[in-house]
Amino acid sequence: MLISTAYAQGTGLSGMFDNQGALLQFLPLILIFVVFYFLLIRPQQKKAKEHRATLDALRRGDRVVTGGGIIGTVARVDSPEEVTVDIAEGVRVRVVRSTITNVLSRPDPAAARDAARQKDQARAKAETKE
Repeated sequence: MLISTAYAQGTGLSGMFDNQGALLQFLPLILIFVVFYFLLIRPQQKKAKEHRATLDALRRGDRVVTGGGIIGTVARVDSPEEVTVDIAEGVRVRVVRSTITNVLSRPDPAAARDAARQKDQARAKAETKE
């Protein structure tokens, strides 16, 4: 008799979502998310996609910059994960492809072929003189 029956009261959430007050409360959060998406998230995803495409297109003769700041020329593409880079005359370093931050220049395939042919001819002349 001392304890009376307790009735549960509604929290008011159903009433809050029925009117436009809830939309007005969440509108600033939605606007902030939209601004962050277009100013931060989307450009970063686009830049990452371009960088991935650049790394996939690496080939022999490309001048690259590694994450450590070393500038070199790609000597050989060993595997999808590794690249051999010439950093000085006679010095080759194996580099993980994902550590390459920038591709400085890409040689023209015809010009590279002509340069290699001229180098071979000069080597052959030097051998015949000896």
